[in-house]
Amino acid sequence: MDRVVKMKRQLMEYTASLYDDGFIDAQFSQLQQLQDESNPEFVFEVISLFFEDSERLLNELSKSLNQQNVDFKKVDAHVHQFKGSSSSIGAHRVQKICITFRNYCEEQNIQRCLMCLQQLKNEYNLVKNKLEIIFKLEQQIKAAGGSIP
Repeated sequence: MDRVVKMKRQLMEYTASLYDDGFIDAQFSQLQQLQDESNPEFVFEVISLFFEDSERLLNELSKSLNQQNVDFKKVDAHVHQFKGSSSSIGAHRVQKICITFRNYCEEQNIQRCLMCLQQLKNEYNLVKNKLEIIFKLEQQIKAAGGSIP
């Protein structure tokens, strides 16, 4: 049982570091509070949908920004959607880039938009990897007979 306590501490410390580094915000805790015995996979399912949605939006953004004539309204609509979904799961740094990205869409600044797209991809991949680590730690705790609060 000592191993489970140790793993839980590791999970808590790791999650706290994500808050400290601004990867996630209070919205992530609110999401966790919605999870209970009747829906033990709630957070995992919501985050998985976020991952699917994000991959699709990143592809759409890449395609849209590589057109001869960029439709900035379309790009902005995709970024707005990305901002909403990242904010709903508490992916704070991704959300912040989306805000900047939308400003550049408004200015129709293709270079800055391409720069933001690269930043968005990087931040998204970082937060995705970090959230996947949380899920792996939770699975290890469950596999060792522990429970996730």
